[in-house]
Amino acid sequence: MISVRVNELISVAGQPDAAGFAAFAAGGFAGVINARPDGEEPGQPGNAAEKASAAAAGLDYSFVPVKGAEITEADIRAFQTAMTQVKGPVVAHCKSGTRALTLYVLGEVLDGRMPPGDVEAFGQNLGFDLAGARRWLEKRAGQAAEVKAFFEPRTCSVQYVVADPVTKRCAIIDPVRDFDEMAGATGTTNADAILAHIDSEGLTVEWILDTHPHADHFSAAYYLKGKTGAPTAIGAHVTDVQVLWKEIYNWPALETDGSQWDRLFTDGDTFEIGGLKARVMFSPGHTLASVTYVIGDAAFVHDTVFTPDSGTARTDFPGGSASALWHSIQAILSLPEETRLFSGHDYQPGGRHPRWESTIAAQKSGNPHISGIDEAGFVALRQARDRTLPKPKLMLHALQVNIRGGRLPEPEGNGRRYLKIPLDAL
Repeated sequence: MISVRVNELISVAGQPDAAGFAAFAAGGFAGVINARPDGEEPGQPGNAAEKASAAAAGLDYSFVPVKGAEITEADIRAFQTAMTQVKGPVVAHCKSGTRALTLYVLGEVLDGRMPPGDVEAFGQNLGFDLAGARRWLEKRAGQAAEVKAFFEPRTCSVQYVVADPVTKRCAIIDPVRDFDEMAGATGTTNADAILAHIDSEGLTVEWILDTHPHADHFSAAYYLKGKTGAPTAIGAHVTDVQVLWKEIYNWPALETDGSQWDRLFTDGDTFEIGGLKARVMFSPGHTLASVTYVIGDAAFVHDTVFTPDSGTARTDFPGGSASALWHSIQAILSLPEETRLFSGHDYQPGGRHPRWESTIAAQKSGNPHISGIDEAGFVALRQARDRTLPKPKLMLHALQVNIRGGRLPEPEGNGRRYLKIPLDAL
C-alpha cells in the first residue's frame, strides 16, 4: 500500500489490505487511523478486521469513521486525539486518503496552524482535492450559533454551551451533575468544566435549559444557577412527569406545578440568547415533557433523534410513546435540511469515537429509523427494540433529583442527604 507523507507525524493512504498493515509497520509507522465507515463497498475489510490486522502487525489502531459531506468538529478532534495517542508516526486512511487528509487539515486550521486560504493548495501539492475542506470552513464561518459540546463518558451524555458570537451571550443545555452510584458520591467536575469554558471565552450565561427530566444522570441546572444567577427552564409538561413520579415515589410533599424552574416553555414559545432567536418545539415520545430548542441554525433534540448510525430514542419509560415520538421526529424533520441537530447521548456504535452532531439531510438519508419508514413501521421497530433494553441504572436515583430542577434531597437531621428508591415500582 502506497502512502503519501504529509509531514513527520502523519501520512495518508487509500484502503489497505491485511498485508498492508505489516508493510506500514515495516515502513516505520507506529499506528493506523481508519477514517472509513464500514460497508462502503463490497469486500471492504471493515473495522473489526482492520483492528485485528493492526494488532498482528504491532500497530496502534483507532476508528474515526466519517462521510465527507458530514464531517463535524467532533470527528476532527477525535482524529487529533487518535494521532496524539500514538508514540510515533501514523498513517491515516479512508478509501482514497482524501477524508483522512481533510480531517488533519481542518484540525490544523481550527487550531490556527494553517490559514484557511492555504487549504486547497496544500492538498494539491500532495495530489488531493481538498475543495470539500474549503467548503466546510466556509459553512462553519456562516453559522449563526457557536456550539461547544462536553461529552460525559460515564453516562455517554452530551452537554452544550450555545453562544451568540457577537454578543457573547450563551445558554447551557442539559448539564450533568456527577454521581457515583457505588459510593453515593456527587460532584461538579462536569459542570465546573462548563463554567471554565464560559470564563475562558468571556461568555455571559442567559439561560440554563433542560430538554426533559433525565433518567440516566443528575441535572446540574440548579448548581449552575447558583454559580451564574441565570434562570432555569424546561418544557411545561414537566408537571405531567412530576404527577406521574410523585405517585411512584409516594412523595406527598412534592410540588407538581413546575415551580422548581424559573420558566416553563410551551410549544412555539420564543426567547433570545443575545442576538440569537430561539424557539421551543414540544417533542414528546421519549418522555411526556421532552422539548427541542431551535437556536439560530441549530436544534438541540437530546433523546429524540441520535446520530444517523444510532437511530432514535427509547419510548418505554413511564409516559413514553413510540407513536408520539414518530410525530415529534416528523416535526423536527420539517426544519431546513441544513439545520444542525445536536443529540444528548452517543453510545459509540461499532466502537467508533463519540459523535453528537448531524443535519436534517443526513438524518433523512442515513438514519434507518427515519429513512423509508412509515409510522406503523417505526412504532413496530421502536417497540421491538425497546423490549430488549434494560432500564437505565440511575433511573430511580436521577428522577427524584431531576423532577425538582436538579436539586439534591434536603439534608436530614444528621446533615446527610438520602435518595429514596421505590422497590418493584416499574
